[in-house]
Formats: sequence, C-alpha cells, structure tokens
Amino acid sequence: MRLSLGFNMFTKSLISSPPPYFSLFFSSKSPSIFFFSPSSSSSSFYRPNMFASIRSSSSTSTEQLSSSPPLTPPPSGEVHVIVGPMFAGKTTTLLRRIQSERLKGRNVALIKSNKDTRYEHNSVVTHDGDKYPCWPLQNLSSFRQEFGPSAYDELEVIGIDEAQFFEDLYDFCQRAADHDGKTVIVAGLDGDYLRRSFGSVLDIVPLADSVTKLTARCDVCGKRANFTLRKTEETEKELIGGAEVYMPVCRQHYVSGQAVIEAARMVLQHKVQRG
Repeated sequence: MRLSLGFNMFTKSLISSPPPYFSLFFSSKSPSIFFFSPSSSSSSFYRPNMFASIRSSSSTSTEQLSSSPPLTPPPSGEVHVIVGPMFAGKTTTLLRRIQSERLKGRNVALIKSNKDTRYEHNSVVTHDGDKYPCWPLQNLSSFRQEFGPSAYDELEVIGIDEAQFFEDLYDFCQRAADHDGKTVIVAGLDGDYLRRSFGSVLDIVPLADSVTKLTARCDVCGKRANFTLRKTEETEKELIGGAEVYMPVCRQHYVSGQAVIEAARMVLQHKVQRG
C-alpha cells in the first residue's frame, strides 16, 4: 500500500512540475544546447567552451593534414619468367628482350651464374654464338654492391640467365620488383633431367607478371620437346654441359630414353661387380 501511494505521489509531481527538456543543436559555427520547460515560456541556449576547443583542435588537425606532403607510392617493378628444357632458346629470348629494353633507352644489366663456364666468363652466350656482357655471380644478393649502389639505383632492367643456380632467386626478385621498382627478366630451367623442380625458378612464378614456357625439338623424332634427357651416367643434380651431355626430347622418347639409360647403367654396374 505504501509503495503504491509513493508511486502515485511521484507521478503527480512529474505532471504538475515536469522537468526541463533539452535539445542539442549543431551548426557550422557553433554547437549549442537549448533548454526549455513545458511549464515555462522561458528558454535558454548554452554553448560550453569544450565545443570551441574541440572545433579549434579539429580545424588545426585538418590544416596540418592539408599542409603535409602527399605520400609517395612505392616504385612499381615487374617480374617476367622464361622457362623450358635445354636448347629451347631461353637465353636467346632473354637477350632479345634485354636488347629491346636497351634500344628503348632504359638502363639494363645482365647477370649469370658463375657456375656456367661453358663459354665466356663475362658474357652470356647462346648456343648459336650470340653474346652479351654480363656479371657472373655466385649469389644475387651481392649484385647491388658489385654493381655499385648508385649505379644500381639508376638501373631499370635486370636480366638473369641460368637462374636455376641461384638459391636466393626469390628474395632478389621480390625486393628488386616490389621495393626497388626494377623490371626483372629471368631465364632458366624449370625442371632437371629427372623432370623435377630445379632450383628456385618455379618458386618465383607467384611473383611473376608473365611466364613464358618455351619448347625445343625432339632430337629423336622432331616433335615438340618439353623435357631434357641426360645421355651420360652421372646422377648429380647439377652437371654443367651442352649437347655432349643433354638432348631435348618429347614425352615418348624421354620415357623410352630413360629406360634405355637405366638398362645401360645396370649392365655397367654388373660388369664392375664381376670385376
């Protein structure tokens, strides 16, 4: 009973003397709080100083942003990959693209692995005898220092031949293209004589703007050749050589050729064991 009576008295007091209401108005000049009471004809505006300080701080921040220099986007480079079996024309294609970029007036440089000692030490040479001066390196991470930091900064196009021999190929291509704005053209074997991934060449495919898969001609039948057959008995993965060691073959003659080579190897091993 007492609870009900108290509630009724509270309700009557609200009706007889309602509390003031307020509204918050914003304008471009000044935010204001407008108070009014239903039981009174008077009303008032209130402009707290805090709004002025917020407005002043906001204006200052806007001016600072507008006066700050615009952010410079990172340079945009490219990665182009040329793969295929031996004697497919990978180096020839690479040299053509390097020559084309040079004729456009761009600064170019060519790198090869110092493991490739088949021809000239300081030149990339095709099987047809075409050549171009290069930097023979053990690893790509040393190129910037070897070439000279200032000269490297001016460089626009970098060609890499025999890329399968560089263990740091991925890191170099990523940094050169993503951070240094270089166009990197890579040529190398995508598979070894066992048709397994060779080096890091396939690892950079996700980085590439383009991938060109070249083919050769099968030395046995003349059909399109996608594979490299090793004609000798050596089994190490890296064996530098030319036509005296390798031949391009189609799928049919790769399979049959591997069978013949394996049979010959077993015969030789048997002879050695018999003494």
